[in-house]
Amino acid sequence: MSSRSFCGLDFGTSNSTVACQIQGDMELAPVEGESRTLPSSVFFDFADGSVSFGRAALACYAEGGEGRLMRSLKTVLGGSLMDETTLIKSRVYTYKEIIGLIVGRLKASAERAAGAGVARAVLGRPVHFVDDNPAADRAARDALEEIARAQGFTEIEFQYEPIAAALAYEQTVEREQYALIADIGGGTSDFSIVRVSPEGRARTDRGQDVLANKGVHIGGTDIDRLLSLRAVMPLLGLNSERRGDFGAKILPVANAFFVDLATWHRINLLYTPKVARELQSMLRHSLSPELIERLIAVVESRRGHSIALSVETAKIALSTRPSAAIDLTDIERDFVVETNRDILRAAIADRLGALARTLDETLAAAGLTGERIDAVFLTGGSTAIPAVRAVATARTPRAAIVEGDLFGAVGLGLGLDARRKFG
Repeated sequence: MSSRSFCGLDFGTSNSTVACQIQGDMELAPVEGESRTLPSSVFFDFADGSVSFGRAALACYAEGGEGRLMRSLKTVLGGSLMDETTLIKSRVYTYKEIIGLIVGRLKASAERAAGAGVARAVLGRPVHFVDDNPAADRAARDALEEIARAQGFTEIEFQYEPIAAALAYEQTVEREQYALIADIGGGTSDFSIVRVSPEGRARTDRGQDVLANKGVHIGGTDIDRLLSLRAVMPLLGLNSERRGDFGAKILPVANAFFVDLATWHRINLLYTPKVARELQSMLRHSLSPELIERLIAVVESRRGHSIALSVETAKIALSTRPSAAIDLTDIERDFVVETNRDILRAAIADRLGALARTLDETLAAAGLTGERIDAVFLTGGSTAIPAVRAVATARTPRAAIVEGDLFGAVGLGLGLDARRKFG
């Protein structure tokens, strides 16, 4: 099989896509059945040793299969876990190897769709993998390139994800515009201001058309974590009190366990004998033992991802409804937590402020006022959250609000960039 074909690959925190040439057109490739998006999830089945991906991985976990679910792994890039290993049943994996399984799955999907080997790729990257740390940011980029090369890619370029989204949006415009691209996904929020036009589609060098590019490490997984900490974790003992080790002093319980339990990529760190001993010590000193017993039951039964999935489901429901229920009945009978948009907005208030500041910085860097923006192109699943969408559109009163493919625009734009660079 020839390996001269190319693709654009968007390895996302929550969802991933890959675009390639299909019968002469650049399209997103089917990656799970007929679906062109793959939830960035892996499930290792301990019973038969199989590995499943995407919706199948989430289904295996939800059905109670014995195994290990891994999700939101992009967050590992640039962080302390990047070069560490984890034991999955009897095999030790690096986190890079696990990410490589997803990248390899996407590469194989592109090759099936293209009918050719795919060795050249434009990989998407956020404006910042890691905020305010250029060395860690570079390390994250290098790690992603290393992962891609290990899966057989030999020629690799990178493109900022919001620029890729701008290239996808540009396919639809009929006149020159200043476009604000708001790409708010699972792990990061990126803003770009790009001059788009019908003529621009034919230009190879677009450097002069990219007026500003800013990003901040805020995304859907942060929103999940903050909603969980606000609405669920207090019912497992967060903010409760304990007796001091000596004397009668009353102290708050440590919050580290609850933060890990609410954070997708850290949940598995709780499933160790050391943590089990520490939780038993917490129980002995707790002034709310019934809550800590519930926490211990969740950890012992390894239902942390079940909580995270239920919180995420409720968050998504709040995009279209004013209230939603966080269903935790697989943990405890009648354990349902009611939540609403006001609770969500309060939970993420600081993050909304950071988004607004980043957007202001983007406009300032472009030398434009919000009134000069002709269109706001929204992509990334978190733009569906009303409070987030309001921030993304608040500074641009004249702009048309254009909703792209929330999960596919970046991947398609990366494919278009790959065609310009490799085609």
